[in-house]
Amino acid sequence: MEIIQRPCITYGSFKGCPSLKHNVFGNQHQVQIVGLEEESSEFICRNTFDHPYPTTKIMWIPDSKGVYPDLLATSGDYLRIWRVSDTETRLECLLNNNKNSDFCAPLTSFDWNEVDPNLLGTSSIDTTCTIWGLETGQVLGRVNLVSGHVKTQLIAHDKEVYDIAFSRAGGGRDMFASVGADGSVRMFDLRHLEHSTIIYEDPQHHPLLRLCWNKQDPNYLATMAMDGMEVVILDVRVPCTPVARLNNHRACVNGIAWAPHSSCHICTAADDHQALIWDIQQMPRAIEDPILAYTAEGEINNVQWASTQPDWIAIGYNNCLEILRV
Repeated sequence: MEIIQRPCITYGSFKGCPSLKHNVFGNQHQVQIVGLEEESSEFICRNTFDHPYPTTKIMWIPDSKGVYPDLLATSGDYLRIWRVSDTETRLECLLNNNKNSDFCAPLTSFDWNEVDPNLLGTSSIDTTCTIWGLETGQVLGRVNLVSGHVKTQLIAHDKEVYDIAFSRAGGGRDMFASVGADGSVRMFDLRHLEHSTIIYEDPQHHPLLRLCWNKQDPNYLATMAMDGMEVVILDVRVPCTPVARLNNHRACVNGIAWAPHSSCHICTAADDHQALIWDIQQMPRAIEDPILAYTAEGEINNVQWASTQPDWIAIGYNNCLEILRV
């Protein structure tokens, strides 16, 4: 892999690279909107805004057709929706489903539905997942305020829920999965919430931190355990038995990203400074080694594979964001 640029900012993703910067001494948290100048291959900070707590996830609205305003969501104490313009970023709405109490259970993650961008799902340490409905004013040029409401809330796990992700199966709107501290991967259907399907349980009941659906084949998803050095690939058609284990990392894995354009390529990143790309088309035969590897100058804490630029992968480590060309 080839480095495109290495600036001194933190945690990034694409469409302007939102990032979080934390000032320990001042207890201040900021999100930076960062753009890549392709001619000079340099990152430029477009905008900065304050955030009350560190974000657990940042995500742009999935809007490939350009129908919606430039909206950015962040999770932390609450789910916040921000409107981004060339000159400012302003808070559009704060989504809180516990208005009758001063206590708020922190949100560990969220996902924005790609088929229906008016749907978002959040996961929380209070064992629940919440599906939110968003009203955005879809006509370009309108300045309608964004608002949201709870469509449904469910107890998803026996312990804290650490991640949630919508599946592209069944039309891509109603199916989602979650992972949590009880060590299980559970799958839900918004049309039939009276029951869920346990796809996988960690043999030692280690907490599962992240899950990621294959972008091209909704039968496959990947997950990883807390302090685990391997990534487990699951096939929902064969529940409870991993179809592959990617275990070349020498320290705990922190990030997973499937290729947006290929059903058989996945990138994993870990505390061993390594970003590894795997070809899994030989499944169910064992996947012995990655096909590409990159060594960063620090422990990699996040990885994103750009959906609009499939030959770009972004990694975050220390206080740096790098874009790698595959």
